[in-house]
Amino acid sequence: MLARLLPAAAHHRFSTFPAVPLAKTNTWPKDVGILALEVYFPAQYVDQTDLEKYNNVEAGRYTVGLGQTHMGFCSVKEDINSLCLTVVQQLMERTKLPWDSVGRLEVGTETIIDKSKAVKTVLMELFQDSGNTDIEGIDTTNACYGGTASLFNAANWMESSSWDGRYAMVVCGDIAVYPSGNARPTGGAGAVAMLIGPEAPLVLERGLRGTHMENVYDFYKPDGASEYPLVDGKLSIQCYIRALDRCYTVYRQKIQNQWKQVGAMPAAQLLPTAGNDRTFTLDDLQFMIFHSPFCKLVQKSLARLMYNDFLSASGDTQSSHYKGLEAFRGLKLEDTYTNKDLDKALLKASLDTFNKKTKASLYLSTTMGTRTPPPCMGAWPHFCPSEYCVWSASPPTHTSAVSHAWVLLCHSAQDLAGSRIGAFSYGSGLAASFFSFRASQDASPGSPLEKLVSSLSDLPKRLASRKRMSPEEFTKIMDQREQFFHKVNFSPPADTTSLFPGTWYLERVDELYRRKYARCPMKGGE
Repeated sequence: MLARLLPAAAHHRFSTFPAVPLAKTNTWPKDVGILALEVYFPAQYVDQTDLEKYNNVEAGRYTVGLGQTHMGFCSVKEDINSLCLTVVQQLMERTKLPWDSVGRLEVGTETIIDKSKAVKTVLMELFQDSGNTDIEGIDTTNACYGGTASLFNAANWMESSSWDGRYAMVVCGDIAVYPSGNARPTGGAGAVAMLIGPEAPLVLERGLRGTHMENVYDFYKPDGASEYPLVDGKLSIQCYIRALDRCYTVYRQKIQNQWKQVGAMPAAQLLPTAGNDRTFTLDDLQFMIFHSPFCKLVQKSLARLMYNDFLSASGDTQSSHYKGLEAFRGLKLEDTYTNKDLDKALLKASLDTFNKKTKASLYLSTTMGTRTPPPCMGAWPHFCPSEYCVWSASPPTHTSAVSHAWVLLCHSAQDLAGSRIGAFSYGSGLAASFFSFRASQDASPGSPLEKLVSSLSDLPKRLASRKRMSPEEFTKIMDQREQFFHKVNFSPPADTTSLFPGTWYLERVDELYRRKYARCPMKGGE
């Protein structure tokens, strides 16, 4: 149950979004995608330079080897339910939507605290005062892919006969923790909520998804009594790259098939980069974002896409666009996963493209925390020297939603207008997809795109307002999380000063494992 500290007026009267129900027709709703986006992260972090000294490791092991500056983490007062409660509350309050305007709500998470009861059921408490119990959707779980599957499900619902004209909401959240040792600095925590609807400023492109799934044990959590995963870091990297290759191949085939059919399509549906008989390349993407287990894997992944383009290019194009890659023309993709010479050549050839299309999406990752340890941090106990290790750390994005947030923040609405944003999502086990968004053409003041970009402008200030905790305090809190994991008759410390105003937190777990939550007052006692 939730201890309520909600405003007296349950319905907001000044929403910037249309009243519900939305207009329904006998055709697909136009331009379904992301209307609004909210990000939540814990109010405390540990500095990686402090952790290097505390753990008595080489300077730069985390900050250079992992590419991470800060790591956000949760105390025992927060769990996956409270993270998701907070981010949903914040999104609804910022958009000023009535609580009965949501018809579908899905949660993507791998942070499981109950093997039966979904996080989504807890979120329904937020809708109780509105009387809105007609909300479809439950939790989706497959490592970091759950949020992407939830996004697809929400869009599919809206483009189906089941849609009743209301909005959908997708919530992605995780708390990544590791046992004491080499992998612990690669943790992190955060949550994202996305409002999905028609006429969106970020449109999920129809029919353009390349997916690859297979059965592997690269990262998994078989022990229900522990928060900690089992990780085969080397295998996980190979699976990620193999999935990227295959998803990109399928995506390119689908978009090229669309281009061949443009003569039979209405002019309004023509893609801005369409051509009747040519090959899709990275040049057709203005931005490219990735699920980011660690930042330099993202850089290597962008380079990998360029290698796929290189193998498909004609001789003239090869010499002008792909300098330094000629010696690797005859290799098979599956034989290149551990080719260090190719890695170096690709990183060099793709550096300008990475800086233009992808780098801006990684800043939030470096300040929130990581998801999966790289091979040198997880499967091996020794430090991997920087000249060998091309991996570095980044965040629990779950979908590409956090990267979307930073792409939007680091670029103006004018820069984004009309652009195509490619996205790659990977979840261990494994499930992966390559898909794309199209930003609206209108970037004028007050346009949906400009509002979406400006709504995230407070993120740097919020990040800067977090409290820096010492490694000793961080270690103590991690020990507490381990001690109280699944404990009954338990109440976390009553002090909530370490939480942001308006944050939901765990108040008590009773003798039947039932969890009660409360909300910190807003500033000024609101």
